[in-house]
Amino acid sequence: QVQLVESGGGLVQAGGSLRLSCAASGRFFSINVMGWYRRAPGKQREMVGSITSGGSTNYADSVKGRFTISRDNAKNTVLLQMNSLKPEDTAVYYCNAYTYPGGTSWGQGTQVTVSS
Repeated sequence: QVQLVESGGGLVQAGGSLRLSCAASGRFFSINVMGWYRRAPGKQREMVGSITSGGSTNYADSVKGRFTISRDNAKNTVLLQMNSLKPEDTAVYYCNAYTYPGGTSWGQGTQVTVSS
């Protein structure tokens, strides 16, 4: 079983920054991909960014140039640095990891609210 614990959400004004952190623990040999998803009120969940164990990254078009994802393989953590935040970034952000064994796991979510 894999546990993902997120931290770092909160309330920030438009143009501000936040950093989300997610730590994975449990029984697994490796973590292939770690990433962040978000779900805004009334919308479907969408991928924000992902990073492989080798460091390859992928971002949603809406956050490119503003968000940066990184990970520490030794500590099984993934970070999401969010800059130039916009009100439309308001959502619950979920950490995601694909481990071996274990498959896909999700964190409990952390609220990010950007005021205009």
